[in-house]
Amino acid sequence: MKPVEVALVPQTSLAQPLVVLEEALRDGDSVPEQLIDRLRKAVELGDVEVFAAWTGEQILGVAVLAYRLNVSAGTLFASIEDLYVRPEARLQGAGRALLEAAHERCTAHGISYVEVQVEKKEAETFYAALGYEPETAVRVLSRSLPISGRRRKN
Repeated sequence: MKPVEVALVPQTSLAQPLVVLEEALRDGDSVPEQLIDRLRKAVELGDVEVFAAWTGEQILGVAVLAYRLNVSAGTLFASIEDLYVRPEARLQGAGRALLEAAHERCTAHGISYVEVQVEKKEAETFYAALGYEPETAVRVLSRSLPISGRRRKN
């Protein structure tokens, strides 16, 4: 088995990693062009970083890391927005390599707090094995808002 390599994906090379995320997170539906443009801008600004893990020329997995302000702490924190490894590539170190690359980038940015939200027990087990712990002092609440015909231009 070839070693897993991980690298940051530049804004000009997001197409192939997005295909991997489309397969997994969108059941093969394409990411809307407007969202791709926003992602490119966020990568260009340094607000988001995309990592790809591969062996040879095949992408095994993708991670999306977002940097956010924590006003109360007066610093940045990071959020793992998506981390996906293709089923046939699981248990080969790609997920761990993606997460370690994200941790290295956080350290380089002086970020000591990284969070992730998970839906599946397998994902919780994966992150727990790599030192992530449940947040007991925080409850996540959400609300869906209706979308009108007008959209912001940011």
